[in-house]
Amino acid sequence: MIQIDDKLISEDIFSEEFVCNLTKCKGACCVEGDVGAPLDKDELEILDRIFDKIKPYLTPEGIKALEEQGTWTTDPEDGMYVTPMVEDRECAYVTFDERGITKCGIEKAYEDGAVDWQKPISCHLYPIRVTEYSTFTALNYHEWSVCSDACTLGKELQVPVYKFLKTPLTRKYGEEFYSVLSEAADEWKKAYGS
Repeated sequence: MIQIDDKLISEDIFSEEFVCNLTKCKGACCVEGDVGAPLDKDELEILDRIFDKIKPYLTPEGIKALEEQGTWTTDPEDGMYVTPMVEDRECAYVTFDERGITKCGIEKAYEDGAVDWQKPISCHLYPIRVTEYSTFTALNYHEWSVCSDACTLGKELQVPVYKFLKTPLTRKYGEEFYSVLSEAADEWKKAYGS
């Protein structure tokens, strides 16, 4: 583990390689799983606030699920905040393009300038999962079989996880954090990399 301020960072973020490959996986991470995407507490109000603006970007099934369950819900197992799902399948905020690839309706609204919030940070940061503890924050690489094509493409292109996630890491923790993280990655690679 590498420590930067109050954050403990798994070295897998430096050693593993990853680049999303939507043409292969079709965005399975938005469809697979037992619950929706994890949400930070401050994101709940944002979802409530932007709901009417993102509705035109969502599927009728997604809108129905959100109107019935609310713009966010809780995981029955651990009480964490998560996005609602459509009949225990895809995230309620998901849309599908003509090739069957999932897209985030929130992100599409953001790209069109309809809202000023891109999407939940847990989605933007994936495959990093963030766990908040009382005295520190842990950033860990999450390995999931639905992302095997992303791992293959990351290896082909030689893109470590932390480089692939430069934008969301900077969005969450700031430019200074990302700069220190990059320096730590360079030191780690000198000591342990190939």
